[in-house]
Amino acid sequence: MQRPKDAPWNELLATDGPGALAIGRNVDRILNAVRTHLGMDVAFISEFSGRQRTFRHVVGALEPMPLKPGDSMPLEEGYCLRVVDGRIPQLIPDTRAVPVLADIPDTAAVPIGAHLSVPIKLSDGRIFGTFCCFSLRPNLSLSERDMQMMRAFAELLAYQIDGDLDALRVHEEKVERINAVLELGQPSIAYQPIYRLKDDRIIGVECLARFDLNPPRPADLWFREAREIGLGVRLELNTMLTAMDGLRHLLGGFYVSLNVSPQTIISGQVAGYLDALPLDRVVLELTEHAHVEDYAALREQLTPLRRQGVRVAVDDAGAGYASMRHVLAISPDIIKLDMTLTRSIDSDSPRRALAAALIAFARQTHTEIIAEGVETAEELAALKALGVEHAQGYFLSRPLALPDLSSLLNPGETRLH
Repeated sequence: MQRPKDAPWNELLATDGPGALAIGRNVDRILNAVRTHLGMDVAFISEFSGRQRTFRHVVGALEPMPLKPGDSMPLEEGYCLRVVDGRIPQLIPDTRAVPVLADIPDTAAVPIGAHLSVPIKLSDGRIFGTFCCFSLRPNLSLSERDMQMMRAFAELLAYQIDGDLDALRVHEEKVERINAVLELGQPSIAYQPIYRLKDDRIIGVECLARFDLNPPRPADLWFREAREIGLGVRLELNTMLTAMDGLRHLLGGFYVSLNVSPQTIISGQVAGYLDALPLDRVVLELTEHAHVEDYAALREQLTPLRRQGVRVAVDDAGAGYASMRHVLAISPDIIKLDMTLTRSIDSDSPRRALAAALIAFARQTHTEIIAEGVETAEELAALKALGVEHAQGYFLSRPLALPDLSSLLNPGETRLH
């Protein structure tokens, strides 16, 4: 559900996680520049929300400051609404010259000697609030030229606020979309068999996320969006739980390969989601979802899991720099050749040469190689000739729903069909 356009700015600010946006980073600088140029003591932005006005940004040179960000008061009090509806002038060099101001408590309480205020009008025509400056003493040097500068900066502020509000609405839409996915029990899981080629037997299954929602979107997009708003770890853990629960009562000695980002491992929460199977049947398959800043922290979380039998695989080897960094930094048990290498490997000598180099590296480091994305008999034959012993892909088996996987495994027939 999209937040209504008249939602107060403070509500739009109520987001958390790394994806939460820093609203108006430069607004205080703009206010201070204008305040200093005009020789005023305080500058602020007020937001109108219902019958309240809230001071969103406040800068000044007074000690103590009469206002601070977050303060609010009834909209009918003070100068702001009166300026917007024309009851008092926008430019007031000397408040003593405007008799009606004597009836406003702030005039004497602050006190306010000079005041400038202009409405902040957003692109959809509504008034966001006001941009104001005031000083404790009258300032008779203030002129219409100063007001023109105030109006120019108000337009700049409106442009900034418009952009921030749009970005926050997009952020909130993502939060609502990901939360809805989690509440619906998504994603579902498809299981792709991994075969030992020498006897065509299933030795493992990779758990693949499938989001059964309209409009259809790739799983990578869902996970990327979740990471952008700080819900990436939660979505990955939810996916792991669904995958493991599905296999809890499925017979067979095959291992289970779970896709997980380094960030989710570093979070320290993975161990609590691996109780459905013996840990020596679990493979954590590191994806390239994000750059790893701290490999020491990643190794620290993996070490106790590996001691208990969990194996670690690096996905997409040969497809990007991140996967090769993973290989060198964590010494995986399994390296998975990306489909960009296996595709047409029978007829593409550069692919074959790179795959051969990775296979030779794996042999020297006692690491298992799995070829992904095998789609033709010719590709499979070429991989076997290079010494690849394990593979997965549509030629061997498409990803299966749990009942289909169960039908394939339960009779004890784990050979390639």
